[in-house]
Amino acid sequence: MTGKSYLASGVDLNAAACAKELFKPHVRSTFGPQVLSDIGSFGGLFHLQGYRDPVLVSSTDNVGTKLKLAVWLDRFDTIGHDVVNQSVNDIITNGARPLFFLDYIAVDTLVPRQAEAIVKGIAEACRQVGCALIGGETAQMPGVYTSNAMDLAGFIVGAVERDALLDSSTIQEGDTLLALPSSGLHTNGYSLVRQALGLERDPSPLHTHHPELGRTLGDALLEPHRCYWPLLEPVLPLLKGMAHITGGGLMENLKRVLPQGLEARIDHGSWDVPPLFHTIQQRGDIADDEMWRVFNMGIGMVLACAPDRADEVRRSLPEAWVVGETIDAPTSS
Repeated sequence: MTGKSYLASGVDLNAAACAKELFKPHVRSTFGPQVLSDIGSFGGLFHLQGYRDPVLVSSTDNVGTKLKLAVWLDRFDTIGHDVVNQSVNDIITNGARPLFFLDYIAVDTLVPRQAEAIVKGIAEACRQVGCALIGGETAQMPGVYTSNAMDLAGFIVGAVERDALLDSSTIQEGDTLLALPSSGLHTNGYSLVRQALGLERDPSPLHTHHPELGRTLGDALLEPHRCYWPLLEPVLPLLKGMAHITGGGLMENLKRVLPQGLEARIDHGSWDVPPLFHTIQQRGDIADDEMWRVFNMGIGMVLACAPDRADEVRRSLPEAWVVGETIDAPTSS
């Protein structure tokens, strides 16, 4: 090809067309009768059914710099689960059932097999929660993203009956706080991990097997963000509120759901912080306060319920444990 062209500028339309063909079976595998449009339409159509007085709940997020590890390890089969699961967890804190999801993949140079692995993971995660992958965008942006750089974001919409919305304003002093374990770092803290462990200079430690982890550091760090919807759906009527423990750690995320005048008393001896966090702290020489501000430290979700409901919740959720309770916050003088 001679003269100026889109390909010469860094955008490969043939690669884009190839990737879209590879996406189709994965995307269609998430469709149910409520999806009224097919792949390639300008807008996704979803027929909302089965609700008396529905409230739509939406959220958006991206995978962050965990993507750099996926690039270094040339593994793209897990990050699709990350982008879906973190979004599902956000909307279920309102009691919402996930309905449909849209993805956004931006790259410097599109590699169809990489993009397919990501979309396949997104579709798998959507199927696991009964959510339709109703649309998306794959953007080639040379000059905006550097070589081998990418971004992955997701957009989710769910629904809940208005009278079934979780109302955290009903949380009172003395309510029980229950915790569910995380599967690892989930999708937060990776910039600190990369800096503390010197991975930007040399990512080879990702391939090192750590006996305390039972696998390589890279495998442990790429463990997907856990999805809590299948566990929590049956116990939603027993709960007053939930906190998804993401960036900011345990205490900052609990503040987002506790009414004014209340705070959380946490029993830090009620669980063992998983070895991955100790490995990161020791090898990176990170202070305790910084660890607790940045990472989830082994807790992915905190549930608030009345004390007389705690045993019933725990019978349905054998993994859950009492991590603390709500108390009156001291008044400032």
